[in-house]
Amino acid sequence: MPVQLSNRFVRQYGQLPAAIQRKVDKALRLLDADFRHPGLRRHPVGSAPGVFEACVDVEYRMTLERRSDTFVMRNVDNHDACLRNP
Repeated sequence: MPVQLSNRFVRQYGQLPAAIQRKVDKALRLLDADFRHPGLRRHPVGSAPGVFEACVDVEYRMTLERRSDTFVMRNVDNHDACLRNP
């Protein structure tokens, strides 16, 4: 399924350390290959219906929304900051 990056996601991605950017890139490849890949540990965000959280690593998360046949990446940041505004 195609992945679309929101402006906020691109902005946040640009502020991440290079090592975390590489992990985000890997997570996006996993998402593109299989939405249910266990390495993403994807689950719904309780406070935002229709929005999912996926793990980048122990500290970083990204949020996404499924719109018809596309995943729209909404946010990427450390866990607390990302989920404060998914």
